[in-house]
Amino acid sequence: MKQKTILIYVVSILAVLLSACGASDATEPTPDVAAVRTSAASTVEAKYTLTAAAFTPTTSLPTETPEPEATPTETQASAAVVTDAEGTPIELCDSLGYDVLTVDVNVPDNTIMSPGQDFIKTWRVKNTGACPWGAGYVLAYAGYTNQMSGQFIAMTEVIQPGQEVEVSVQFKAPSAAGEYLSAWTMRNPQGVTFPEVIFVKIIVQ
Repeated sequence: MKQKTILIYVVSILAVLLSACGASDATEPTPDVAAVRTSAASTVEAKYTLTAAAFTPTTSLPTETPEPEATPTETQASAAVVTDAEGTPIELCDSLGYDVLTVDVNVPDNTIMSPGQDFIKTWRVKNTGACPWGAGYVLAYAGYTNQMSGQFIAMTEVIQPGQEVEVSVQFKAPSAAGEYLSAWTMRNPQGVTFPEVIFVKIIVQ
């Protein structure tokens, strides 16, 4: 009788325990698969959004390539146009060249002169331009210490491009002692002087 009572008691306890486990399983909600997928997708989307924000550049790139600055052209250097008295443009085709070893035909630099002494200085030059030198081409005073009363001695022939010629000026040494340097350049009939210059240098004692 006592054994039967114990058995009933054990069965009752087991029944209570089983009942409790069943109730626990019954009350736990079944997970919503769609909700789980939505939540996971939201988490992934938020992660990539934060990653993209972390690597977004703070400065924007220029949308247009800046144009290069204008470079000076040769036309700026040749903007000045030489004209005659009537305003007609003059085509410049004149230039003069020389060899430094042979340009001084006589009266080399630092030649000693007496006060007031007359002398003729001769240079050997070359027509390096495109125009012949004829009537109206002269040597003109180009400055420095003294003109020394210089007078160009006219050429007696036409000098073609590429041809050499000897040109001369009649001078008179100053009366005061000292060192004198006089510069001369060729000038065409339009009154335009060549850029090249030749010199005479004397010492008056």
